[in-house]
Amino acid sequence: MKRYYKYPPKISPRRERRRAIVSALGVLAWWVVGTVALYFVLSAVADTPREHTAKEYNRKLAEQYELLTARLDTIDVVLSNVVERDQNVFRMLFESEPYSITEELQDVQWDAYNTLNSSTPNALYSTMRRNTIEYENTLKQYENKLVGLQERMNAMGDSLNYIPAIQPIVNRELTLLTASYGMRIHPFYKSLSSHQGVDYTVPEGTRVFATADGTVKEVQQRKTSSGMTVVINHGNGYETSYSHLSKINVSRGQRVRRGDIIALTGNSGLSLAPHLHYEVRYNGMRVNPVHYFFMELGVDEYQRILEIARSGMQSFD
Repeated sequence: MKRYYKYPPKISPRRERRRAIVSALGVLAWWVVGTVALYFVLSAVADTPREHTAKEYNRKLAEQYELLTARLDTIDVVLSNVVERDQNVFRMLFESEPYSITEELQDVQWDAYNTLNSSTPNALYSTMRRNTIEYENTLKQYENKLVGLQERMNAMGDSLNYIPAIQPIVNRELTLLTASYGMRIHPFYKSLSSHQGVDYTVPEGTRVFATADGTVKEVQQRKTSSGMTVVINHGNGYETSYSHLSKINVSRGQRVRRGDIIALTGNSGLSLAPHLHYEVRYNGMRVNPVHYFFMELGVDEYQRILEIARSGMQSFD
């Protein structure tokens, strides 16, 4: 009996190459999938060197931020305590409430913001147009006044040097003027009295300058309520007085020029603390010296020193 055997069909080389390529791609795909899966597994378990460096850097930044935040909170508390203590000292020494320019300005700005924020576009346009017209008219008025002032200044010539026009001490920050012209609390009698000048609270030995050209009219060395005092006659009806000095550098009849050092501040006479009392007199009448700082103060600085001066109800003499 004959047996028949079945032999597998022959595979062409082309199909065999295709099968090999498909098999290789399948293996490669499994390797890629396995590698990606392994990467994610390892990433979940451990950080890469770059991730580790970044996380460590962020951790240190967070620690520094917390430290800085704690320091800022501490500084804020300390500053609040310092401000409160300063205000308490002010109340005890001057028997009046401290004046806060910043808070008042913030309130005004906030009210203006709320008004603008609640206005309609038409209302804002009308307000802007009206304000622009007012500013233009005001500017024209100031220009006319400036022209008139310039003409008067040109006519006066050198006589301008004889009008008090600067502060008697260096006061660039404007904070040294502590009591202004007007009704103020007397430091010893604790009652309202007329304060005929301005007080500068400065350390003893601070330089005092002549505020205009002139001739020394009086040098007061004897013990009086105003202490050691210098009076300068500037002509044109103007005189200036500098009181409670510790040292006087000029003599009676001596000619001085604006900016000359005529004395040093002190605490002589009836004085609460070392300071300079400065007066301006015109035709025998004492006038507000703050209005005679025009040579060194701009408009904003002038407004600020007026506000600072109004805050002090307690004079020093």
